[in-house]
Amino acid sequence: MSLEEIEAFIFRLGKEKYRARQIMKWLYSCGVESFEEMTTLSKRFRCEINERARITLPKIEKVQKSADGTKKILFRLEDDFFIESVLIPGKNHWTACISTQAGCRMGCRFCLTARQGFRRNLKPSEITGQLTRLQFSQPEGPDIKSIVLMGMGEPLANYKNTLKAIRIITSDYGLGFSNRKITLSTSGLAPMIKQLGKDICINLAVSLNAPDNSIRSQLMPVNWKYPLEVLLESCRSYPMPGRRMLTFEYILIDGVNASPAHAEKLCRLLKGIRCKLNLIRFNEFPGSPFKSPSEETVLAFQKILVNHHYTAIIRASRGRDILAACGQLSGKALEENISKCSV
Repeated sequence: MSLEEIEAFIFRLGKEKYRARQIMKWLYSCGVESFEEMTTLSKRFRCEINERARITLPKIEKVQKSADGTKKILFRLEDDFFIESVLIPGKNHWTACISTQAGCRMGCRFCLTARQGFRRNLKPSEITGQLTRLQFSQPEGPDIKSIVLMGMGEPLANYKNTLKAIRIITSDYGLGFSNRKITLSTSGLAPMIKQLGKDICINLAVSLNAPDNSIRSQLMPVNWKYPLEVLLESCRSYPMPGRRMLTFEYILIDGVNASPAHAEKLCRLLKGIRCKLNLIRFNEFPGSPFKSPSEETVLAFQKILVNHHYTAIIRASRGRDILAACGQLSGKALEENISKCSV
């Protein structure tokens, strides 16, 4: 529930609306998991709420730690589906990468999550619950300063629940994160990009991965419905206030999209868009037909972009050894657990 929904809920019980702010504080600032712990509420009121509502959080099933410090967390949901989140170390902070769906239906060929297929959308409580659980159960929790919606699933395909979760995450009575510290990554659902820009102002990262429709359609089926012309038109209309820039993520795949000619074509494609590019070497996983390019290939690609005055950052892939890097979520740990439950 949002603050407004909790206010309406307790108002129907004949209680003052300000009690909703107390409940939100207990949930998100204190991380309580039962109404009994909310000691600023009367015992009678706590019993009354407990009869009509419940508090639920995803259960941590397994934590894996990479050699580079990255942590991958496997969550079990109430219906025994599984999702994964990642904690990524920074210089003086941690970034939480969280999921918005169990599985994914987008079918991107370079992504291991896509191989799991789509199971269902996550509820707002399951999206915010990943973050709440990480904050209060992991030693890195208090140092989580940034959130990226880049885990399992396509956030804009679960739009209503994702938007509601973001509003709770950024609410002063929720988790209290600044909009500037939230980044949503999308495979390119053009109409929903426009809608997101109307509803809330957060950072947007678009998974581009190709300089033309021919290559992109081979890699990403979404491009058949929303080709680059349509996608980039929606990107141009997305509001990025101040000095903030739109981000394009470009996964470099050897022999597919990583040549100097591809880089030159990409520069022409993005001309006039205020943006930066995150270059990501393809993270290999078992069964994939693709290969990661050499460091020389990546550097040559970056140099061409920089020479055309683009900000192009080679993003380090954290957690490769535990299948926690970009495109690797829902790996071995998930498969092993799914086989044990009836889904």
